[in-house]
Amino acid sequence: MVQVSQSATGVTGGPALVRLLARLADTELPESRQGFADRLSHWVRWTDAISLSAALDGAPAGAPSAARPSGIAEERECARVRTALAQTIATTPMETSTDFAPHRRRYLASQQAMETRIGPLRERLRTRLAARSPALARLAAVDAVMAQSLAVHEQRLLATLPGMLEKHFIRLRRAEAEAQDAPDNGAEAGRWLKVFGKDMQALMLAEL
Repeated sequence: MVQVSQSATGVTGGPALVRLLARLADTELPESRQGFADRLSHWVRWTDAISLSAALDGAPAGAPSAARPSGIAEERECARVRTALAQTIATTPMETSTDFAPHRRRYLASQQAMETRIGPLRERLRTRLAARSPALARLAAVDAVMAQSLAVHEQRLLATLPGMLEKHFIRLRRAEAEAQDAPDNGAEAGRWLKVFGKDMQALMLAEL
């Protein structure tokens, strides 16, 4: 029963985070009948659409850089931030509490660390992108509008992840309690916490 987190689902496409959540919930997610643009339209208000149209059609401010840098420095900076966050996730000692509260605090701390490091990085990269060419300046403007438009929805959805993880935690804990009550089960006591720790780490990395 502790192996519940390893069960397969019918989800084969979509982002890794969505597939992992389906696996942890031990459920199948139906394929959406709507295209990406149609689904996105439910999140973008008409005022956002006006800003987006202006970003797409407006003339970019500032002249493009004559040097046309390759972008290697930006790629390295993104890789450095991602590596640092991933290493923190991988090396932080796993809580051994059978109460979910410490695990929730750790997950929320991980989300806060991502927001603190990634937000400023994205702003810096937009500024550099805008200096490259009119087309890339337009792309940077579109990204800024989209980030502002989707921020509330993104934060609302990501805030639900600890609660979904708690349900998985409770299922694993209950499954082990049932296994320990069975005669001659031979199950390793506490193994469910190791399974949960790996699953939580995988969820953090998928969110990253």
